[in-house]
Amino acid sequence: MNWCACSGDHDMDMNFVGTQEWIRSIGYPIVSDWRPWFANRQVAGFTRTYAHNLTFATVKGGGHTAPEYRPKECQAMLDRWTSAAGQL
Repeated sequence: MNWCACSGDHDMDMNFVGTQEWIRSIGYPIVSDWRPWFANRQVAGFTRTYAHNLTFATVKGGGHTAPEYRPKECQAMLDRWTSAAGQL
């Protein structure tokens, strides 16, 4: 099973640094370090992949409710994640 945790990079309530620290506390090693993911040929955020099929994604310009701030980008992320590839 693939897992995805995501955070808006403008979220001041539960920011991406906190999510990153939570994932780090699990202790999974990094498989693929930061790389951009795209929506409409624009950088929509960045991902880092960990062991055990865990991916952390940021949403560029996303606040606490990232889909409210960046609906098209979040829909693209969800569509890709739920596709057969299960990747961003």
